[in-house]
Amino acid sequence: MRLAAVVLSAGKSSRLPCFKPLLRLGDETMLGRAASLFRQCGVREILAVTGCRAEEVGNEAQANGMRLVFNPRHEDGMFTSVQAGLAALPPGIDGVFTLPVDIPLIRAASVRSLATRFETSAAQVLLPTFQGEPGHPPLIRAEAIPHILDWSGAGGLAGALASVSCETVPVADAQILFDVDDEAAFAEAERRVARLDVPTVEEALALLAMHNAGERGIAHGRGVAEAALALARALQARGEALDLALVESAALLHDIAKGQPNHEAAGAKVLTEQGFPRLAKIVAAHRDIDPAGLMRLTERELIYLADKLVRGPVRVPIRQRFQEKLDRFQGDAEACHAIRHRLAHALDMQAQFETSAGKSVSEIIGTPSLTG
Repeated sequence: MRLAAVVLSAGKSSRLPCFKPLLRLGDETMLGRAASLFRQCGVREILAVTGCRAEEVGNEAQANGMRLVFNPRHEDGMFTSVQAGLAALPPGIDGVFTLPVDIPLIRAASVRSLATRFETSAAQVLLPTFQGEPGHPPLIRAEAIPHILDWSGAGGLAGALASVSCETVPVADAQILFDVDDEAAFAEAERRVARLDVPTVEEALALLAMHNAGERGIAHGRGVAEAALALARALQARGEALDLALVESAALLHDIAKGQPNHEAAGAKVLTEQGFPRLAKIVAAHRDIDPAGLMRLTERELIYLADKLVRGPVRVPIRQRFQEKLDRFQGDAEACHAIRHRLAHALDMQAQFETSAGKSVSEIIGTPSLTG
């Protein structure tokens, strides 16, 4: 399968004081970010459509290994750049992504999801969606390109795509909907770019839905997140530096692979593939952590402890939580030995937390249910 990408970078950037393709976001220009996105997803044929300030954009594009396409009609609107880019594709391309340069924060996992679905889908166009709303970049099958090149109806690319067969591909990526169209949006982009390795609550919930967590799984994730945040805030009040967004998202997603063998490792693999390695390390460890020798409690330990304090969405005592497991495996001496070993770790972690927080767990997250 041979995929290409067309990056639309011919506009004037009239609502920004700086020129979008050359605007630095993080450690790359917006044009460079687009090139990096597709390259890390295995796309080798990446075209940059230029127009306004073509020489400057062309220099940056070539520095990023992109092939140049000049659109002489760039002042007639973005769709002319789409057509210019599609017309310049080399033969043998199976499909092509199209992406405006001012949508700079899309995660590689979203592009890979489209490419994976492309292999088995019969649709002429695949559209990524977040919470049901379609975004960028569409992945267009080669057979649909002549139709787009001939399109003269209303709506530009959206109109052309609406007249062919489309399939939506859900992704856990709000960035497919986010464009940098003014100074306020650029300020927001600068905030977001530093946090792309931590999903928002909405992205975490979308990821759970994509992995069929169900109402019970989501309720448990929410319960653990509520407890973990309370624990984290208690330590923050004592001067500990903790990332609350990381705590919340990791707690929500800690059981994303529940039901699979070795679900901790399976969940960590899912999150690594999604571009969330910090979450993956936390999820990989949430079943059991020996607190001996720990110098301080981090986000990892708080998710671990909160998980032991919550069954379903309900707060329960640690001993009750583990007694339920001992009752379930009462005929298996080896399993019961392992459960008691983990119980000792959990009680030690709770004691270490309470020493660090200067309060009991019950004072912080409430008195547990004795019946569940």
